[in-house]
Amino acid sequence: MQKTFIKYTFAIMTSAVLLIFFINLFYVHHTLKSQQLDTFYVKIEQVIHTLENNQSELMLMNENLDEDYLTRAKAAAYVLDRQQEIAMNVSEMQYLAELLDVDEIHVIDESGSIVYSSVSQYIGFYMAGHPQTEAFLELLEKDGENSYLIQEARPNAAENKIMKYVGVSGQNKIVQVGFEPTRQLEAQSRNTYDYIFSKFPTDVGEEFFVLACDTGDLLGHSGNIEDAKQKQYPFELLLGCSQGSYIKGENDIYRYVVSRQYEDVLICATLPGEILFQRLMENILPILFYLIFIEAIVILLLYFLVKKKVVDGIHSIIESLSAIAEGNLDTKVTVEGNKEFKELSRGINAMVRSIINLSARISSIIEISGAPLAAFEYEDGVKSVFVTSGLGKLLDIPEQQAAALYKYASRFDRYIHKLIKCPIQGEKDIYQIGESKYVRIHMSKDHQKYLGVVTDVTKDILEKRRMQYENTHDSLTGLYKYKYFKQIASEILKKMPSGTLCCVIMLDLDYFKSINDTFGHDIGDQYLQSFAAVLKDMPVEHFITARRSGDEFCMMLFDCEDTVDIISYLDNFYIALGENQIALSDTQYRTICASAGYAWTRDADMDIEELLRRADSALYKMKRETRGYYAEYREEEKIT
Repeated sequence: MQKTFIKYTFAIMTSAVLLIFFINLFYVHHTLKSQQLDTFYVKIEQVIHTLENNQSELMLMNENLDEDYLTRAKAAAYVLDRQQEIAMNVSEMQYLAELLDVDEIHVIDESGSIVYSSVSQYIGFYMAGHPQTEAFLELLEKDGENSYLIQEARPNAAENKIMKYVGVSGQNKIVQVGFEPTRQLEAQSRNTYDYIFSKFPTDVGEEFFVLACDTGDLLGHSGNIEDAKQKQYPFELLLGCSQGSYIKGENDIYRYVVSRQYEDVLICATLPGEILFQRLMENILPILFYLIFIEAIVILLLYFLVKKKVVDGIHSIIESLSAIAEGNLDTKVTVEGNKEFKELSRGINAMVRSIINLSARISSIIEISGAPLAAFEYEDGVKSVFVTSGLGKLLDIPEQQAAALYKYASRFDRYIHKLIKCPIQGEKDIYQIGESKYVRIHMSKDHQKYLGVVTDVTKDILEKRRMQYENTHDSLTGLYKYKYFKQIASEILKKMPSGTLCCVIMLDLDYFKSINDTFGHDIGDQYLQSFAAVLKDMPVEHFITARRSGDEFCMMLFDCEDTVDIISYLDNFYIALGENQIALSDTQYRTICASAGYAWTRDADMDIEELLRRADSALYKMKRETRGYYAEYREEEKIT
């Protein structure tokens, strides 16, 4: 009971612990997702804020630089208007460029060609025909000398080099200055997503990337952008992750993704699901350990409480019941300290007394009835066997040996099962005890309990065997009757092994009628019995014999390999017959004379009647011609 109580208590407590654990598991998981969502939202907001700040700084810087570049272009135009000889010397133009802190100075005439330049290879370059240079020719068409054009940094037409050009119109010419936009390019590079992500603090496993909303192309990534392109998620899935969602990526790995649309881009943040799971375990496992510890304390307290108040008393009762089950029916159950235990003890003691009285009453009833029967009962795990009086006598077990056998159920079980292994042939539940005693043992099993009844059926079995013998055997000779012979012979023929043959032999005693008439029926009966004795001496593993009627007999020879075996057995039979003389009177002796005909077959499907008919035909042929020996059936022979 203690184990059962602890088992169910453990099951209930464990179920409660698991329920609390899983509730906390879902709660903590939801909390971690919410925290990660808030973290990603803050970081994405920081990315957007950085982009906006960089954009503002870039615009302000461009405005300032454009104004500065325009001032320098106008200064170059002013100097060249006043000192035209400078334009004609490339060295002077280069010196002027150094003074104005510009990289290139060009003068374009009204035909659209560069006529003067600080870069000698550009002199004579025609501005029309290329988008980068052609835009400045529009200044020649505008009225006034204060027209200007500030061009964004781009590859120039001459060398495809990134340059920023500013042009101002003059008298039938354009003065153009060029700058390598180092500061602007650096500022623009700081405003790219890759640059921002490279300077952006990220936790372990976090990734940030940006997609174009119109094309879905990857614009930037906090890691290697080429590797990121290979594991890019479908844009439609990312678009639906504004509140956070798990998405399965490459190698079936789940990642937690949060996305936010900003202007014409989608900014996304991801974290491997295994990191969230690790954080989940770090939070939930201590709770599980605490719950298990509490469960163990509660179970231990209940264990000691139940043991002290209940289990000790139950163990005392169980010990007494075990002694009773082992056959010690005089054991008294006494348990104090608990009202229920006292009542239980009284009930058990009353039940034992009733069992003792019942056993005695059953044995008395069986003895009074005079019926040759006894009963027994035992079960697995019980030491002794309950038996009624007379069982040992029925089983021919000496009294002292029987008492020792009943004392141990396991020993009795081995004895009874060994006995019932070999029932007598043709009978059910009937077994031979000793040389001439037969009992019927009927056993049944209910769960682990065995019940058995033993009855003496010796008289019935002997009477049944006597009647069966009389029905199948000739009363004078002890040979099979002809009808029973044909039944057995037919079965042997059907079961004949392949490659063997069977033979039937019909026999008739010669001159028997004259012996019977001359010396009397008693001598005739002795004559028949002597002949039957010779038949019985034939090897039983190859012969069955029968009396057909009067002085007619038959045999079946089986399991022969060829006809040579048949001839050998028949020759031996006639030799034995010749050696057997019978006294007809005090002075007269005669050797038994018999004629025989035989027929053999290898066909197991042949009808036994047909085989007997053939042997009979051969017998009649022998009696007509010679007598005293045997003849084989030939196909052309017929009975006449």
